[in-house]
Amino acid sequence: MALEYPDDLKYADTHEYARLDGDIATIGITAFAVDQLGDIVFLELPEIGDEISRGETFGTVESVKAVEDLKAPVTGTVIERNDPLLDAPEQLAEDPYGEGWMLKVRIEDVSELEDALSADEYRAQVEGE
Repeated sequence: MALEYPDDLKYADTHEYARLDGDIATIGITAFAVDQLGDIVFLELPEIGDEISRGETFGTVESVKAVEDLKAPVTGTVIERNDPLLDAPEQLAEDPYGEGWMLKVRIEDVSELEDALSADEYRAQVEGE
């Protein structure tokens, strides 16, 4: 099955994505990351009002295989968290770009995403692995 990488997203080489809407970024992990992790059993995310910094860890995702740090693709303040996902982290596998989003963040500097990977660049990186 081919994994999808929507064109409207910006990708980090650490397998997180950001969907930009003005100065709000919706953040999650890519289908590739979900596929590599396998069965996801636990998710840890920051609280609303917390600051996250680009390139820094903002939470963890745990599968039966591994525990992986989540790296922030942007710097900003958490304004919304997908709490239902904490209770049912397996939803990440079902819809990583829709119902499986993790955080909404008000970005301090939108230009941070200028050097993020496009869908094509990200696809080339992961399919070349």
